[in-house]
Amino acid sequence: MGTLSSARADALAEATIAELQTAMATGQLSAVELVRYHLDRIDQLNLRGPQLRAVLETNPQALEIAELRDAERRRGHLRGALHGIPVLVKDNIETADLIHTSNGTAALLGARPERDATVIARLRAAGAIVLGKTNKSGWISGSAGWSARGGQGRNPHQLDRSPHGSSSGSAAAVAAGLSVVALGTETIGSILGPAGVNGVVGLKPTVGLTSRAGMIPGVRSLDTIGPLCRTVADAATVLGVLTGIDERDPATAAGRHRSDYRDCLGAESLAGTRIGVPRESFFGYDDHADAVAEQAIRVLAAAGATIVDPADVPSVSRLLSDEGLMMAQLQEVKHHLDAYLAATPGEHPRSIAELIAYNRAHAEVEMPYFGQETLELVDSLSGDLTDPDYVSAVQRMRRLSREDGIDAVLREHRLDALVAPTGGPAWKIDLVHGDPPARGSALIPGLAGYPAISVPAGEVRGLPVGVTFLAGAWSEPVLLRIAHAFEQAHPAWFPPRFQPPSVG
Repeated sequence: MGTLSSARADALAEATIAELQTAMATGQLSAVELVRYHLDRIDQLNLRGPQLRAVLETNPQALEIAELRDAERRRGHLRGALHGIPVLVKDNIETADLIHTSNGTAALLGARPERDATVIARLRAAGAIVLGKTNKSGWISGSAGWSARGGQGRNPHQLDRSPHGSSSGSAAAVAAGLSVVALGTETIGSILGPAGVNGVVGLKPTVGLTSRAGMIPGVRSLDTIGPLCRTVADAATVLGVLTGIDERDPATAAGRHRSDYRDCLGAESLAGTRIGVPRESFFGYDDHADAVAEQAIRVLAAAGATIVDPADVPSVSRLLSDEGLMMAQLQEVKHHLDAYLAATPGEHPRSIAELIAYNRAHAEVEMPYFGQETLELVDSLSGDLTDPDYVSAVQRMRRLSREDGIDAVLREHRLDALVAPTGGPAWKIDLVHGDPPARGSALIPGLAGYPAISVPAGEVRGLPVGVTFLAGAWSEPVLLRIAHAFEQAHPAWFPPRFQPPSVG
């Protein structure tokens, strides 16, 4: 089809899945052309130009796969909603192909997963093309978006600002048009935070809605996999591909799965929808974030929603003060990460202890700025998930975040959802002191394992700020409906300007 014109290239950088599918269906675009465009854009922006360092490596088979998808289309065979669509994947999700699954560290370059992660298999079955792996915050990172393999990722809106973490590369890549869609993973804040500061949509599904089989574990009881996209409609499209019961992940057996979430998006009016504003702890840490959220609340009210303000989560202070919850999470990391390393084929460290030893032996690459104190603390724990202190802490965490937390406030005020700032604008990267303390909307839904979606809502001196909608388990259809109506009433996405470092 020849070389893309400048105007057409700019349009592809911002195109939605639906627009791309229409272009391919009408013969105006091919999957090969689309993949080639994104590979060229990665070449121009990732290690050259603004040096975003959002992508660790690209798939050498991507063009070959795109040719196969084009041939299938010509024969009238479409695999699914993502036929011919390039997708970037966070580097802790296994792909059994020519690209690595390394969690951003050279220590795992020898790992050889025997099969795709379940979400990858579902993407491929729906016709998606795995374009490559994205950078992420590594196991040793005092600076979000830094990994030993990828270096320090940058926020495409202002290059000395953080892309947040840990799904930093996925969010930055989508914002910069390096891919139409990217997969991220979240334990607490790893999708929502990067979505907020990079100005994209990030959906954290209920734990168990999407399979974690083939994901390098964080805190397994809190881990979930979800999409980062430029629109809510694209997130709904991808979510429908990812969900389903998987015998490799028992948590999926309880899920309320749907194969298509796009029919949740129809209503633009929010009449009859009750949305609460949890002031305590969700607001008050950043004036800019509060101002953007207050504007979002006015937009929701103008769209017909009934706003209940305040609608505080009753257990939030107890959750924030319970130090045992963090130790329980680290205990879980010890158990599941040791098991993962021991079971994964290939030449690589077989335990956290061996990983620590590898890092010490390669400190100039793996630890040039910060140490591995957290990894060492994790290794010092027993990893025994029958330990009474662990069991008690998990029970408290679930009760305080669920029945006495999100469920309680939704029930008391008869709410469909809560809305709060996702977080403040991106902070300056600091490889000496590291990141500031994390503040935002992700903690309570993260501890509960409940869904949340961050949507662009405004900007502060060229830096995006998002708002998050959250609710109870399996409420993705409601959250997508509200988020889409808000997005239509208040479109706030804007392309990155790749601004050089600011002064002051």
